[in-house]
Amino acid sequence: MSETFEGGCTCRAVRYRMESRPMFVHCCHCRWCQRESGAAFALNALIETDRVTLLAGKPETVDTPSNSGKGQKIVRCPACRVAVWSHYGGGGLKAAFVKVGTLDEPDRLPPDIHIFTASKQPWVVIPPGARAVPEYYRSAEEWPAESLARREALFG
Repeated sequence: MSETFEGGCTCRAVRYRMESRPMFVHCCHCRWCQRESGAAFALNALIETDRVTLLAGKPETVDTPSNSGKGQKIVRCPACRVAVWSHYGGGGLKAAFVKVGTLDEPDRLPPDIHIFTASKQPWVVIPPGARAVPEYYRSAEEWPAESLARREALFG
């Protein structure tokens, strides 16, 4: 049986289940993510959208600009306004970036890599031995083979 992860918004009106482990988990330290999250970084679990099952509620999708210029669709609870996942312009609706902090057990998905560390807050300390890059990276060099195969199946 596949490993699953459940989560939702603060008011619990929106609940979801990730039906498998994500392909990869980013801890993004770019200024754009800092602004959008209101925190020092954003922690996103990249997974195929068809592996995210809505268990309760009807989230709303808000179109927002993104640093890439391709836009971002942020999926939010219409009641408490918490963002539960996003779809970035590059991946379209096929891939969801689940906000790890909305999981019931967020500690189960630590980051696989820290990205855009060149703009991280100076008081954020990346653990010794953690994978970290100053900007972005090549998936073929960082992702495990199984995740690369899933990505290939998703995008071709």
